[in-house]
Amino acid sequence: QVRLVESGGGLVQAGGSLRLSCAVSRSISSFTFTGWYRQVPGEQRELVAIITSGGTTNYEEAVKGRFAISREIGKNVLYLQLNSLKHEDTAVYYCVARDRWNNYWGQGTQVTVSS
Repeated sequence: QVRLVESGGGLVQAGGSLRLSCAVSRSISSFTFTGWYRQVPGEQRELVAIITSGGTTNYEEAVKGRFAISREIGKNVLYLQLNSLKHEDTAVYYCVARDRWNNYWGQGTQVTVSS
């Protein structure tokens, strides 16, 4: 069973920064991709950023230039650096890992940006 545990969320003022972490219980390299989604109550979960097993990254348009996804393969940890935060970035952020058979999700971590 694959477990993903997020941490690092919290309350921050607009313009501030946070770094989210996701500890994965299996080798990150074994997944097709790992990444981050976010969800606001009443809305669909949306992609924020992903990184493929080969290291290619992709970002949702609204976060390009402000957020950065990275990983420490040896520690099986995925990161999301959030800079220049805006009120509209407020959401629960979920870590995801996908292999040939399943998507695996963490429990989520709340990010709240005060304006």
